[in-house]
This record gives sequence, structure tokens and C-alpha cells, in this order.
Amino acid sequence: MDLRFTPEETAFREEVRSFFRTEIPQEIRNKVSQGRSLSREDYITSQRILYDRGWAVPHWPVEYGGQPWTAIQSYIFMEELMQAAVPLPLQFNCFMVGPVIATFGSTEQKERLLPRIARLDDWWCQGFSEPDAGSDLASLKTRAERDGDHYVINGQKTWTTLGQYANWMFCLARTDPTVKKQAGISFILVDMSLPGVSVRPIITIDGRHEVNEVFLDNVRVPVDCLVGEENKGWDYAKFLLANERTGIARIGMSKERIARVKRLARETPAGEGVMWDDADFRARVAQVEIELKALEITQMRVVSARSRRDNTRPDPASSILKIKGSELQQATTELLLELAGPNALAASRPELLRNVHEGDLAPEGDVAREGDFTLDDFTRDDFTWAETAAPVYFNNRKVSIYGGSNEVQRNVIAKAILGL
Repeated sequence: MDLRFTPEETAFREEVRSFFRTEIPQEIRNKVSQGRSLSREDYITSQRILYDRGWAVPHWPVEYGGQPWTAIQSYIFMEELMQAAVPLPLQFNCFMVGPVIATFGSTEQKERLLPRIARLDDWWCQGFSEPDAGSDLASLKTRAERDGDHYVINGQKTWTTLGQYANWMFCLARTDPTVKKQAGISFILVDMSLPGVSVRPIITIDGRHEVNEVFLDNVRVPVDCLVGEENKGWDYAKFLLANERTGIARIGMSKERIARVKRLARETPAGEGVMWDDADFRARVAQVEIELKALEITQMRVVSARSRRDNTRPDPASSILKIKGSELQQATTELLLELAGPNALAASRPELLRNVHEGDLAPEGDVAREGDFTLDDFTRDDFTWAETAAPVYFNNRKVSIYGGSNEVQRNVIAKAILGL
């Protein structure tokens, strides 16, 4: 495989790189780089800048706002976007429900919804997981019963990311309970403002409000909100999840973090030198970089193959990208947390900083001793990256679970790729 870019591809890379670094507000990119929460307005601002340039949904069909790019151009675009710490176009809009509607939706749904999805005029969330249906998604219990020109939906969804901002949800619901569990599921679009829809926050381990529970109590949804055929929702869900798992690899994001690790390691004191002097630490950084390069080559193979295959069928190779991509994201957050050291704790609980002595925490409440660090020893700038290291580390425990847990993905690989 020749991994060198052509002159045309190199010029394209420079074009998108310059755009991301000059047109997307630096304040927003700093939040992404530092692992800080983005506001609803941050997402909308960034995505509409991309939309106005024609780059919000370049992977969609051209007639719905996509770009006539090659697979390599699409790959370059996403890598440069993530390495520039630009917020991804909203995943639920652009990489999940949008492609499903563009591929399986009615003409009316495409014309009415796709422009609003691409511009983020409508904010979508994902109504898949339930309290008893996570990795075994086909066990979902939410029911949608036909009543004239409506479906009446009852059930509960959970781990609904950014559902507090959403005004639409794409929902899997059981429309035929008499057949095997995968065969009786439909893909239905739910207006979140309808009577009977309620959203409750879930505060995650990093202390943030990112996910939610959604309750559906006799919600009447017009039949024209069904996507595709009734009871074919499982096929559409597999198509959607294959797109999600490919995106979860987020190689550009891991590259950006590794570059930041190497820079910070040369600035972070350790003993009589800096962290980069530690041969063991450098070896672990090198190991992550090697594995990241192998994953990058694998993703390029998957992207190249996608242009030659039926895109309505899920590619089981996306499970490989999901597994290794999520593991490397976690590895990069571990390296950042190690660099932050006790600052990661002290930034979130500054009252403990005075008890940090030679890397160890003394019992809480001890009187500061000579030689202890104090708040005066640190400037606010020292905390700008360290204070998010622990929350980002904890939050990234989820990436090996969502989108289908890595254990389940190994089963997919065993069956669909290895034929076991």
C-alpha cells in the first residue's frame, strides 16, 4: 500500500487545515483540546461555519449536501478536523440519523429533514439503549402500537447523550412482539416536544451532565415518522451502528492528544529533569504511536474498500476500528493523567493541594509542612490542561462500551470476519 499523498491530496490537506485553524473560533477549539464541555451554542456555531462552506456533511450523497470527494479526501478531512480540535459535526445528526434517512427514508423525509439535520436547525439524539437492553440491543422493550395514523409509544431509553438539547429523537421500538426479537423492531422519528416525552439528567463519573434518561408515556407519533419499512428497523440500526463504530476510532483525536502529551512531557518537571527524560514513559508513548499508525492503515483500507462495496450493508471491519480506536483513546488519556499527576486532583479540589508532598497525599486536614506545595507555587496556567485530565480520563472509560461494547465487537469479528 502506497501511503503517500498525491500532490492534489496534499494541496487539499493544506486547504482544509488552513480553514479549520482560521475560520473555527480559537475559543471553541481550545475547549475541545483541553477536554472542556462545549455549550449548545458552541456546537451550533462550529457546525454552521462548516455548513456554509459545504463541509458539514461531506460524506452524504451530493444531492443532499455531500461532496464528490474520494475516499482519501474524506479521510484527510476528518483527520485534519480532529487534529485541529474542531468539534465534530454533531454525531447524531450527521453520522447517524442523516445517513439512515438519506439511504432508507422517503422522498418527503429527505426533502424536509436532511437540510435541517445538516445545518443543525434540528438537534437529534439517539433512542436506542434501555435499562435492560444495552449491548444486547435487540432485547429492547419500548413498544410502538399502531392506532390509526399514529404509533403510540411507551418505554424508556437511557444514556441518551445530549438529550437535554435535542428536539428530535430517532428511536428503536418494537412493533411486532410475536416474531424473533431482531425481526419486530422499527426505526421511528420522535418529536421531543410531543406530550408524554420527559427527559431526566444522569450525572456521570466526571461530574458532568452529558447523558439522560428519556421516558415515553403514550406518545402519539404520526405514522409518516416511520423510516423505511415497519419491522425493518434492526437492519437500519446495524447500518447506523457501523457508521458510528467507524467514527468512534477517532484517530485524529488520538493523534492530537499524543502530540500534546509529547509537548507537555518536555515541560512537566519530574525529579531533576522533565517527564520526557523518563525512558519508560517515552517507550509507552512510542508504543501508542505505533499502534495508532497500524490503526490508521487499517482505517484507510476500510475507507478504500467502502467506495467499492454496497454501502447499505454494514462492514464488520468497523468493529476492528471501534475496538482498537477506543483502546487508544483511553491510552492517550492515561498518559495525560500521568503527566498531570497530583495537579489533576488539586485542580478539582484545591484545598488538597497544600497536602501534596513529594507526590504523596498526606491525611486530609494535616497542617502544611515545610517543603509542601501551596497554591502560591502554581499559576492558573498550570491548571488549564491538568484540571481536565482526570475528568477526561474517567469519561473515556465509556468509549469501550458505547456503540456496542468491545466484547460484543469481538464476537462480531469472530463470526463475520473469521467465520468462527
